[in-house]
Amino acid sequence: MIGEIDLSGVLVAPLLLWMLLAWLITAALSRVLAWAGVYRLVWHSALFNLALYVVVLGGMVALVSTGIAP
Repeated sequence: MIGEIDLSGVLVAPLLLWMLLAWLITAALSRVLAWAGVYRLVWHSALFNLALYVVVLGGMVALVSTGIAP
């Protein structure tokens, strides 16, 4: 596993980039779920969104750590 990523002289932890990507995926999923009407069945949408983010981030990290995804 790499230590840091160099962005124009600024060292950034790889987890920060994974978190940003997971947030973008979660935002897109949230819009799709809202369009499909899933949020009518959810008791607390903020907790649901947080759980969705954690699941997406955990899934991405698990895929990368096992070597399935690049």
